[in-house]
Amino acid sequence: MPGPAAGTAHAATTTDVVCLGESMVTFLPSQPGRLADVPSFGRGIGGAESNVACALAAAGHRAAWVGRVGADGFGDHLVETIAGYGVDTSAVRRDPDRPTGIYFRTATDRGAGAHEVAYYRAGSAASAMSPSNVPYGEVFAGRILHLSGITAALSADCLELLRELTAPRQGRPLVSFDVNHRPHLWRGGDASVLLELARRADLVFVGEDEAEEAWGIVGAEAIRAALPEPAVVVVKRGSAGATVFASGLRPGPRSSNAGGAEDAAAGTGSGDTVTVVPALHVDVVAAVGAGDAFAAGFLSATLRGLPVRDRVRHGHLMAAAVLTVPGDLTEPPARDHADRLAALDDGAWGRLRLGPGWTAADRASEEVRTS
Repeated sequence: MPGPAAGTAHAATTTDVVCLGESMVTFLPSQPGRLADVPSFGRGIGGAESNVACALAAAGHRAAWVGRVGADGFGDHLVETIAGYGVDTSAVRRDPDRPTGIYFRTATDRGAGAHEVAYYRAGSAASAMSPSNVPYGEVFAGRILHLSGITAALSADCLELLRELTAPRQGRPLVSFDVNHRPHLWRGGDASVLLELARRADLVFVGEDEAEEAWGIVGAEAIRAALPEPAVVVVKRGSAGATVFASGLRPGPRSSNAGGAEDAAAGTGSGDTVTVVPALHVDVVAAVGAGDAFAAGFLSATLRGLPVRDRVRHGHLMAAAVLTVPGDLTEPPARDHADRLAALDDGAWGRLRLGPGWTAADRASEEVRTS
């Protein structure tokens, strides 16, 4: 299968982050309850990588989404909606023979026993992505390339594509990889390949729970030990917050990131710095899309060269914006607003509680809620 040449290097670019993966039309329930009992659904969009692109664009970054959708109305809706967030969708390909994926879900938390999701994505246009049909010039056009393990689970061709995109090569952008283990996608498959892909990335996002479920690895330190190569490993620990292991980028082809992306990677010297940042207290409306929003907030702060602690805090704040609305996407807090909250001392950060509408809060109300 043809892929990018070993010496491919992206040229000077105005794109900050390119996100590649499947986006689907999602149908959100009009009321709580079993799928069998929900009388109607509202239409939205869902997809880990496109969610990250939309959040980054809404936060003022130049983001692009690369994907594959059907030549159908749902494909039109996806491309138009994602572009409406300010995302560059010019590299999205239309498949005349395969449909756009869709899914239905209940209103409950994804981790709850009553949560239901009905996917109609088998044979989707996105599952046909492969090393032979992806526009590599556009994929490698940003300072950061963001990928997720969901794509690897869609088909053998998609897995081979991710292996191509994460392969060490001169001039590749900084590769960000969200493990995003989805057990239902790996039935009959081997989720250990996610560990292989994560080890080839520069920046990895992984939850403690998914590392245990997918790889049998328990605890943040053990996860870092299993992922020694990435410069930055962000271990998400749910309500306990996040632990970041950061070091300098490794020498060799993977350190030849153009556009200054290597300057955005955390850490100095050859050893790890370990940063632990508590989670926020959030009045949750719907626990969907938070992981994607966290990644977007962390990447946004990374692009700005902020300290590791503030990168995690921006991740928590972006996640809190999504957690306090019903869908996967929302308008993030204004940058100066988020910067002000991220700069709080540890005591004020620990007292902060965010609920619906918090992104529009003024400084006076913040002072009250953190006192």
